[in-house]
Amino acid sequence: MKVAGRRLAIALVHYPVLHKDGHVVTSALTNIDVHDLSRSARTYGCSDFFIVHPVEVQRELATRIVTHWTEGSSAQRIPDRKEALSVVRAVPTLESAVEALAGEGGERVTVWVTAAREIGTSITFETARKALAGEGGPILLVFGTGWGLAPSVTSNADAVIEPIAGVGDWNHLSVRAACAIALDRLRRP
Repeated sequence: MKVAGRRLAIALVHYPVLHKDGHVVTSALTNIDVHDLSRSARTYGCSDFFIVHPVEVQRELATRIVTHWTEGSSAQRIPDRKEALSVVRAVPTLESAVEALAGEGGERVTVWVTAAREIGTSITFETARKALAGEGGPILLVFGTGWGLAPSVTSNADAVIEPIAGVGDWNHLSVRAACAIALDRLRRP
């Protein structure tokens, strides 16, 4: 699927992310994140969905999940899922995702991070949508697991996207819901 504007990819980072007490940790991969974020990525025209995990066994698990839906019995039963899961790439680091997205030509990749709370100056979805619709290299939209991306990730990003806010004072969306909302806000006309 070719979408007008800049190439967009997403990444789900499992390290470095925060524990609820603020320490940097590695979180575990979940089957539902692989499945649902790939469907959102495909629905909104993302070229890639990078699962960022430093533990090889967890990357192998991601590959087994993808293989089940792209080559296994589920590929025949539900072919639409095969197409969605085809965008998944398991990589050990966020830098690996950026390098893969840059490709052999070494295009400059713009990295936007997300957070459930204010973490400094952010750009609005409207501003980001306009930048995405314009000219330029690929954009990698980064989501964190656990209690969010570690400061080492957010401080090195090109931009922080404004948090998604609900109607009350409670804000703890699943990463699956946050990804779908963010992609909808970025890609809607």
